[in-house]
Amino acid sequence: MSEGRRLEPKHPSDSQVEMTELMLPNDANTLGNVLGGKVLHLVDIAAALAAHRHCRRQVVTASMDRVDFHHPVKIGQVMTLRASVNFVSRTSMEVGVKVLAENLMTGETRHTASAYATFVALDDLGHPTPVPPLEPVTDDDRRRMEEGQARRELRMAEIRRKKDRQSGSGRTESAR
Repeated sequence: MSEGRRLEPKHPSDSQVEMTELMLPNDANTLGNVLGGKVLHLVDIAAALAAHRHCRRQVVTASMDRVDFHHPVKIGQVMTLRASVNFVSRTSMEVGVKVLAENLMTGETRHTASAYATFVALDDLGHPTPVPPLEPVTDDDRRRMEEGQARRELRMAEIRRKKDRQSGSGRTESAR
């Protein structure tokens, strides 16, 4: 972090992103549905933009630990992705993304996917750097922040379990 740079708290609304894209035939699988990989690609972009807006730094994807596909997106539909920072730690941010699909002929809109991605902010040398705290404004903001903190605790516990398993690998039962 540059000297003298103040990390003023940011509201979730400061980082919100809404992306809209028409789904075309080159985005489809053989069933006429948008490829899951295409959805993930757009989720990553929307989430990265929200994280970037929050910290005004370069960011890298650290994880996508939860993606739920509820309904397929069909070719010819408009996909809208809404992304917002849910939770902030020292150098990382959890971003939630909601994916909607609109049938242009009927106007029907469906919630088709949800995802949570974690990003790390980088300084000018490419090292993790502190990010501004998140200041929730609404009850929904507070709920998302609490849920994001709980997901972070689960991610960190899983990382610790994996490290423990790796440090214990190669040892015999009697050596433990």
